Amino acid sequence: MTPTDYDVLVIGAGLSGCYACHRMRKLNLSVKVLEAGTSVGGTWYWNRYPGARFDSESYTYAFFFDKELLDEWNWTEHFAPQAETERYIRFICDKFRLWDDMQFNTRISKAHWMPQDNCWQLTDASGQTYTSRFLITGIGVLSNPTLPNVPGVEDFRGTAYHTSRWPKEDVSFEGKKVGIIAKTAKSLTVFQRTPNWAIPLLNSEINEQEMDTIRNGYPEMLVRMNETRMCFLHDANYSDSIWDATPDQREAFWEELYATPGFPMWLCNYKEIMIDQKANDLVTEFVARKIKERVHDPWTADKLVPKNHGFGTRRVPMETFYFEAYNRPNVRLIDLLETPIERVTENGLRTNQETFEFDMLIYATGFNAVTGAFEEIDFRGVDNHSLLDEWKDGPRTFLGMAVQHMPNMFMSMGPHQAYGNIPRSIEFAVGWIAECIEFCRDRNITYIEASEQGIREWTDHVHDLGKNLLSNKVDSWMTGVNKNVAGKEKRIVARYMGSAPDFRKKCEEVSSADYKAFKLA
Repeated sequence: MTPTDYDVLVIGAGLSGCYACHRMRKLNLSVKVLEAGTSVGGTWYWNRYPGARFDSESYTYAFFFDKELLDEWNWTEHFAPQAETERYIRFICDKFRLWDDMQFNTRISKAHWMPQDNCWQLTDASGQTYTSRFLITGIGVLSNPTLPNVPGVEDFRGTAYHTSRWPKEDVSFEGKKVGIIAKTAKSLTVFQRTPNWAIPLLNSEINEQEMDTIRNGYPEMLVRMNETRMCFLHDANYSDSIWDATPDQREAFWEELYATPGFPMWLCNYKEIMIDQKANDLVTEFVARKIKERVHDPWTADKLVPKNHGFGTRRVPMETFYFEAYNRPNVRLIDLLETPIERVTENGLRTNQETFEFDMLIYATGFNAVTGAFEEIDFRGVDNHSLLDEWKDGPRTFLGMAVQHMPNMFMSMGPHQAYGNIPRSIEFAVGWIAECIEFCRDRNITYIEASEQGIREWTDHVHDLGKNLLSNKVDSWMTGVNKNVAGKEKRIVARYMGSAPDFRKKCEEVSSADYKAFKLA
C-alpha cells in the first residue's frame, strides 16, 4: 500500500478543524488542516460585519476539554462580538501550537477516494494534491453564501458586500446611500423579502469579578449543558402547559421571558409551542404585538411581522434595537413581496415600481445551508460514487458523521447531527471521530464505511423525530430551503431533531459495540 502524505487531512480551520487538529496530534497522527481563508476561525473569520456576535452566552460558546483553557481566557461581554471570538480561536491555536499543521489560502475543489491505496486524494484550486488515510470535513453548516437570484448582480459599479464576506478593513457608511446598515449612512433602504421573528439580545459587559464567578461555576455549567436538549444553559420547558395558565399568567410569563437576555423566550417557553399550532399562535401574537409597539409607523410595523411562519419555527435571531432602527428618518423598508426587484443596475437596483440609486449594496441573503459547502467540493467515493448524487433527494447519513460509499471519511457538523450550542456539538462529534480513528489505528483497520442498513435506519430515525415539529413545516435554512439557489426549493430533513443527550447515547452505543455497525477491513 502506497504511503500517504498524512494520516489525516482536515478540510476547514473553524472550530471543528482546530479541535480535530488537536485530537489527531494527541494520537500522534500526522495531520494537515487545509483552509480556504487566510487564518483560523471559520464562521468567525468570514462573518465580520458590524454587529456580528454570539446569540448564546460567551462562556458557554467555548471548549471545555481543557481546564487551563477555561482558566486563562476572559470574556468581556455576555454575548461576545466577532473580533473577540476570533481572538479566542487564535488563542486556542497558540496554546496548543496548532499553526504548524495548518495551511491557509487552500480551497479544496476535489476529494476522491483512491481504492488501490485505500486513501483519499484532495486537490486544491491550484491543482496541488494531498493524500491521507482518513478525511475529516469541518466545512460548516452556514459557510456557503448565496447572492439574490435576480438579474444584474454583477453589474453594480458601487461597493457591494455579502455579510459573510465582509472585508477586514473598516467600512465607512458616512454620507452614503446604502441598500441595507449603519447609523452614519445618509440613507438606508432595506429590501425585505421575508420578515423573521427577532427578540432582544440584552447584552452587557462582564467585569473581572463576574468573570471569576463564571469561571468558578464552569463544572456545574458543563453538567447543565450536557443535560439540556440543545446543550445551552436554557432548556425546554417540559412541565408547564400553556393550557394550565390563565391569559394573565401567560402574559406575565412571556413578559418575563422577553425581558431575559438571550434564548429563554425561544427555548424555555411552554412545552406545546413547537408542536401545537394553537399554542404557537398565542405566543406568535404576543411577539407580533411587541414588534408593533416598538415600530412607530403602522405600515412598517405590519411588514416586519412574519405572516408565513410562527414564532420559534425558524431559529430566532437576537437583536439590539433592530426594530427601532426603522423609526429613524433615513431608514426605509421596501416589501419585496409587494414590489419585487426586477434587476440590479450599474447604479443601484430597480423594482417593478421604482428605481433606486446607491453607493453601496449589502447582501444579507444568507447561505446554501448544511449541504451547500459539500456541494462546492467534488466528493467521489467507492466506484466513483458522487456525494451530490447520494444526496440528490436529501442527505442520507449514519450518525450524521459518515456516508455510504465514502469510506474513511467523517463529518463534523454534517447533516443529521445535533446542532445547538456549536462548540459543545463539535467537542462531542470530533471526540467521537477521534476515538473511532484511534480504534482503527490500534487494530490496523484501514477501511471503515457506513453500511446501507446503518444509513437507512439512521436516516429514517432522523426523519421520524421531525414528523410532529412545526419547524419542519416551514421554509428555512434548517429545512434546506433557499430560494436563491436552483434546486433548493424542496424541504429536506437537514438536522437531528431529537435531544443532544439522546444523540450522544446513540453514537456511544455504536462505539461501545466496536463499530460493528460499520463495514471494517
